[in-house]
Amino acid sequence: MPNSLTPAQSQSYWDDGYLYPIPALSPAEAAEWRAKLEALEAEWLPADLPQPLNTYKRVNAQVVMPLAHEIGTHPAILDAIEGVLGPDVMLYSVEFLIKEPRTKAVVTMHQDLTYWGMGEIDGLTTAWLALSPATRESGCMDVVRASHKNPILPHEDTFDGDNLLSRGQEIRVDVAEKDKVSMELQPGEISLHHGLTIHGSGPNVSNDRRIGVVLRYLTPKISKSGGERDYAHLARGEDAHGHWEPSPIPAAPFDLAALAVYEDIRKLQTAVMMRGAKKASSFYEKAD
Repeated sequence: MPNSLTPAQSQSYWDDGYLYPIPALSPAEAAEWRAKLEALEAEWLPADLPQPLNTYKRVNAQVVMPLAHEIGTHPAILDAIEGVLGPDVMLYSVEFLIKEPRTKAVVTMHQDLTYWGMGEIDGLTTAWLALSPATRESGCMDVVRASHKNPILPHEDTFDGDNLLSRGQEIRVDVAEKDKVSMELQPGEISLHHGLTIHGSGPNVSNDRRIGVVLRYLTPKISKSGGERDYAHLARGEDAHGHWEPSPIPAAPFDLAALAVYEDIRKLQTAVMMRGAKKASSFYEKAD
């Protein structure tokens, strides 16, 4: 059924700025997707691609990886998204956010909408799907309750090598440990969080990879605040506004047509994401 959330769950999302855990897949389905991802990694890591494989996994994977598009348009996940965004849902981006075992990689506390050029909107939400256990030990996501009721707060770029964010961005506010809610998930479960919710995660000190799939969805009525071009895929319902160019569905991993569109999207998003940055990131060049 569309909209798998109860009214109480939807209200909790809007009150707190997040919702978890939401069962979306069976553990067996999550294990199958993990196996497909790791097979793709093994096959394509040595390939001569225009960008490093990790760039494609981390930025708009749905454009060049059929698996990413399959995950982003899975009915059970879309049912949950519909519970907070309504019946018209566009898939904006998919990324595989992986922390290898016993590593220092972190995600500093930040707000997603800071550099996306959409302003302070309600019409975007992020789903976080666990393909392996996301626990405190493995570096699950921490959120701050009701922090989505703030505007976009000042951030600073760190470009720290252990920071998984594109600019190493971090809010200029100290978040006390007591104010963090750890959203632990088991494989197949998802969480949702608002684009203004303050969130981050610690290192993975476990012996397994922490594999998360970050899925960003928006309503067709929103657009880039500066009128810039960008792409999204209509995953459910109707688009009566036409603010977004249709993102292609990849026919095969990294086919030439998909790679060409991918580079167009990366160029467009670089101009917005890296505006004002003092240097390039590992995923985006420095904006002109």
